[in-house]
Amino acid sequence: MPKMKTSKAVAKRIKVTGRGKLRRGRPLGRHLKSRKTPKRVRFLRQGRGVSKCFAKQAKKLLGL
Repeated sequence: MPKMKTSKAVAKRIKVTGRGKLRRGRPLGRHLKSRKTPKRVRFLRQGRGVSKCFAKQAKKLLGL
């Protein structure tokens, strides 16, 4: 039976930590930063965990 391919779309958006947890970036933090407050821009730089229901799907798509 062939191996399942890694979903490159998910692989580019989600990082796996050393303990195997999944992290993602926050939305709305890539552009149009001049109209956002500095506090909000700093907040958008921080990563965020992935929900349990999506983590199960993402691990399958990443081949974990």
